[in-house]
Amino acid sequence: METDESERVVPFQLQFDKPAPSQIKMAEWNPEKDLLAMVTEDSKIILHRFNWQRLWTISPGKCITSLCWRPDGKAVAVGLEDGTISLHDVENGKLLRGVKSHRVAIVCLNWEEDDGCGEDGDNTVSYEDRTLRFFAPAPRIPRMPGVVSGDSTLMDNSEEPFQNSLNTSHQRFNILCSADKDGDICFSIFGIFPIGKINIHGLSLPVTGDQVACQILDASIYKVALSKDFCRLIILCSGEYSSGSSETTRGLSGHKTQGMHCLVLDTCIFQKRKQELHQVAQQASNIEDLTEVIRASLSMMYKQWCDAMQIFHDKFHSLSTLIASNGLDSSPQEEFLSLLGGARTSPPVHQFLVNSLGESGLKRVMKAVSNAGNELQLILLDHIQPAAEIIGFRMGELRGLSRWRARYGGIGLDEKLIDNATEKVGMLLVQVVRFVQILASVSQQYSNFSSWLLRCIKILMSEPSDQLPSYNSELVIMFLKFLYDRDPVKLLLDQSAVDHNVPINLDTKQRVEELVKLGGFADTDCLSRTLAKEFQFMESSFKEAFNMPYTTISKEIVCEQMLPLYPFESSPPSTFGSVPTSISFYWDAAPDVLTRETSGENLVDYITFQVPEWCSSDVSNCICILRGVISEADNIRNRYTTLEALLLSVSKDLNCVDLSLYKERQIVLLLNGTTSDSSGHAQLMMVQTSDLPFVPISRSTSQNIWNLEQLQDSILPFQMEGAKVRSIPHNVVPPLAVSSSRGVGCVFASRKRALVYILDEDEEEEEASDMD
Repeated sequence: METDESERVVPFQLQFDKPAPSQIKMAEWNPEKDLLAMVTEDSKIILHRFNWQRLWTISPGKCITSLCWRPDGKAVAVGLEDGTISLHDVENGKLLRGVKSHRVAIVCLNWEEDDGCGEDGDNTVSYEDRTLRFFAPAPRIPRMPGVVSGDSTLMDNSEEPFQNSLNTSHQRFNILCSADKDGDICFSIFGIFPIGKINIHGLSLPVTGDQVACQILDASIYKVALSKDFCRLIILCSGEYSSGSSETTRGLSGHKTQGMHCLVLDTCIFQKRKQELHQVAQQASNIEDLTEVIRASLSMMYKQWCDAMQIFHDKFHSLSTLIASNGLDSSPQEEFLSLLGGARTSPPVHQFLVNSLGESGLKRVMKAVSNAGNELQLILLDHIQPAAEIIGFRMGELRGLSRWRARYGGIGLDEKLIDNATEKVGMLLVQVVRFVQILASVSQQYSNFSSWLLRCIKILMSEPSDQLPSYNSELVIMFLKFLYDRDPVKLLLDQSAVDHNVPINLDTKQRVEELVKLGGFADTDCLSRTLAKEFQFMESSFKEAFNMPYTTISKEIVCEQMLPLYPFESSPPSTFGSVPTSISFYWDAAPDVLTRETSGENLVDYITFQVPEWCSSDVSNCICILRGVISEADNIRNRYTTLEALLLSVSKDLNCVDLSLYKERQIVLLLNGTTSDSSGHAQLMMVQTSDLPFVPISRSTSQNIWNLEQLQDSILPFQMEGAKVRSIPHNVVPPLAVSSSRGVGCVFASRKRALVYILDEDEEEEEASDMD
């Protein structure tokens, strides 16, 4: 689908023009590989190679509202309408983890990784996974055994690469930021471990003396971006903010303005405590993985045992019916005890053993119970126990770190809470050992009972019983009294029966209390709890211990600067699409910036957005570009020392539908024709920002508020002659996905076709050499 171009070289070469299965609403290029993740209108995720080979398609089953790649390109984060963030493996699309960070739809995701720039060389705290020295590889979630011969609860070897993609031991320090439509912004290390949360509603600048106070009252977030050094978070939003004296904001609100705003938040805590956060997050995320193994294992054990017991009770229930139909006033246990004592076999018992149950039926029932007991023991010894042991080891390491208050107290690692969580892990191990003993005893009694019944059936049918296994009469009596219509194994595993108290004798309780004096667990009631309840206690202690760093870090994140951009002349529509925005961070990226002569290294932020139509009519069809500079020499890494901006006025014949920052000083725009003669005609172009005349923006002397009103007097008409342009002979719709590695623009046409353009690299290199 080539277009009629002039004889000049066209910088964007059409690479592919392919049909899409449905209209695409989101698209992101993999940061490390030539892979494109796309989200369709029916909320399916599709992954394509650069040659348009489809790798996989998945459907989360819920509306997808945002998309973002992990910086290493091995996983993709998907935000859903219910507030869940799901992480998917790049190789096959499998769900790695689902994290419920929000209560409403997630509108924006941003994932940044430590790039090593600006480090102070303090590497005194480093992480080493020492569990490999003392333990076998961590257990995985078991699989439910199927009908295939040889199937077991162990996972296939093919699952190993899938699990490694979530292993935090191989990842560099990274933080995932997620924002929802209610204004909540959450931070999670590795996309797994929650480490902070703020809400922009009510967010205000610090006020001292007679400074002017500003506070965000209500806002909708367009985009959030965390800087590459983790020192600041930029939020582009629209809504209402109030301004007035400090006395005014303490009581009644001051002057209110509705419009677009840019907030700069201080997140230096992530950089200052990077080493500590890295180590705690790796330990905590691995603990969460192992906790999930235990949770899934307990659930699987409960289901397997209940299925086996259901088979047993369904088969033996007919005996109660036979007893009632024969007019007897006795229970099945009494009838079996009478048979065991040598009395004459009653008609209902004879009919049940010979006709209803039979030898084959008894063997099927007891095989189901025996297999369930073996599977439960295998899960306990191969999954739950090793997982709990590794958790205990990791909690022991965190316990040691929590005593280093000078470093880890600053991120909220509380020694008492960690001690309590460590003790709860030990109690779970005690419960596991006890459960193994109870399970072995119950399985033995079921086996002994079945041996006795089998002998009874043989005798009643006048068949030889000499070769049958022997049985213990006392164990049969114990089974009939305590296990026939009771199920201690189910009670220990049942999540809904966690309030059930396990009876323990006084001698055992006294011995436990004596062990406390010798340094044992302080909680002497642990043996009266079920295994399921002990696990819930352990989970609760983890949540409490790890919530302290979450709360501590959240309090450290404050708003440092506010940029009121443009007021709204009219109220925005109740349902409006996302404003085209793009935010990028660079180190020492702009040689023409005013502070370039300083001795320190500069951090440069580029913020670009289309001014929406409900703003001032004078700037409604303009592209605003902000360039903020933070100088290392000032030792204030979260405040702009210089802010420059400009407004590009787009022709009335064109309308910007999407934009993206590309590499260091270039912006890619996607424009649609608006007039009747240009209908069905779009433009894909790249603008060099270094050629644009930025205007320095003054700052209020009484507060860190930048004033952009002066830009309205110096709007720059957009000159298409100096830009790299490619015409597209039809209207297009977002998204515009730009790959920084290959310079690829991906445009999706409204007629469900995907167009992939690649920038002529030879031309780009020639321009760069001319600039040098």
